Amino acid sequence: MFERFTRDARSTVTGAVTEARQNGAPTVTEEHLLLSLLALGVLDPLGVDRTAVAADLTAARRRGGMSRADEEALAGLGIDLTEVLSRIEETHGPGALAAPAPRRRTLGASIRSALGRTEPDGSGHVPFTEEAKKVLEQSLRIALGRKDNHIGTLHLLLALISRPGTVSEVLSDHGVTYGTAETALAA
Repeated sequence: MFERFTRDARSTVTGAVTEARQNGAPTVTEEHLLLSLLALGVLDPLGVDRTAVAADLTAARRRGGMSRADEEALAGLGIDLTEVLSRIEETHGPGALAAPAPRRRTLGASIRSALGRTEPDGSGHVPFTEEAKKVLEQSLRIALGRKDNHIGTLHLLLALISRPGTVSEVLSDHGVTYGTAETALAA
């Protein structure tokens, strides 16, 4: 499938790996794919403020990935999520819910390390989450549905938007919907 990716789409995927490494994340997530698209300026034609989107993703991570619907449901029960987060962070430190899981060493990584073999940049392999893999798969489906013979950044963005979750919610909050992205970027 990767051979169908345009140069920019490949840069997005490799940029997502870089984003994950820079953030100390054990895996590449949908969020990293979006941050990579932002860094490449893919959403600039839509008038998206890169800094604001990145800040909203950080805020969502701080909430532990809890969606707006979850937050509203808790508010309906009289629970102020902001207050809960503040107390957790008072006790456990800033970003306690956003702390990455400890990196697991796989048997293969242990063997490569023991043999003195590492990845070319020395940082090791960062796997994609199932959700991020599904975005890549969905981008192929979108490309095929549009009868495109390549997978570009538009397909990746549309795949991110089409999947429910924090990334699509943040994009929606910034006016990026499937329709707006398809119309503005397909031209």
